[in-house]
Amino acid sequence: MEQEQIVNAIIDKYNSLGENPDTYLKGLLQEKPVNYWDYVQVDTLLSLQKPHTDFADEEIFIMYHQVTELLLKLMLHEIRQIVNADKITEVYLIGKISRINRYTRILITSFEVMREGMDYDDYNIFRSALVPASGFQSAQFRLVEIYCTPIENLINEEGKRRLSAEPDMEEYFEHIYWKDAGLDRVTGKKTLTLRQFEDRYLKGFITLAKEVRGKTIEDIVKNMSGISEALRDILREFDRLYNIEWPLVHLNTAKHYLDSKDENKDATGGSEWKKYLHPQFQQRKFFPSLWSAEEQQKWGTKK
Repeated sequence: MEQEQIVNAIIDKYNSLGENPDTYLKGLLQEKPVNYWDYVQVDTLLSLQKPHTDFADEEIFIMYHQVTELLLKLMLHEIRQIVNADKITEVYLIGKISRINRYTRILITSFEVMREGMDYDDYNIFRSALVPASGFQSAQFRLVEIYCTPIENLINEEGKRRLSAEPDMEEYFEHIYWKDAGLDRVTGKKTLTLRQFEDRYLKGFITLAKEVRGKTIEDIVKNMSGISEALRDILREFDRLYNIEWPLVHLNTAKHYLDSKDENKDATGGSEWKKYLHPQFQQRKFFPSLWSAEEQQKWGTKK
């Protein structure tokens, strides 16, 4: 496009908005050129690591979790577009889920930073300064779940036995699988980790779950008039990566630091981490309609 055409296109753009193009052109004349460090906000980004101890590797621990949250945000960026789309085609869905699978694979392989990238003894000292903070408190992780599948699929078998005949959304969240990480069902006592988390996010989770009722990715897939083998495979891959492979890598990393010397240390959030982190306990499946009864029964076990 020639220079005159570009200028005319800009003028037409602002005229169509009912604005004076000269005002915007004068403003453009005063704007500074964009540079990488301002556009990406590099200085701000690199200032966000605030260790609580003097151990050098704590900064690695912080950055790793910040990278994880950014990857979850990338996933949510794609997931929200799917859920809010006016029209869904297989091509569109395959493209979006492919991106999400790419981010999930990065989450899985990135756990090497946690397992191999920190001094074992230092980590087991500075982690005591992080109580009661826990990765359990990642709200974005829960948002992915709520957008991807109906809330019923986030209740494990034990939780389903506790539900009334016609549970409302609030009751579902009382029995959601992740609550068992911080709630003693016998005494009713909650860990501080869970209390903090619920105080900050629970009301918003329930509101969102009501808003996306019948519109989750699982609902979208079930409402399609048949799906191709390609779409089926890529959705199953997402389910497997996010709900089996990632939890197992997390579990094995926790074992490396908390149980490798038969010391059986507590998680910073106070959960029964060996039980809670395992896919067989969580039983989280985004697309159960795509798995056979036998596959669901063996969820999270080795082939």
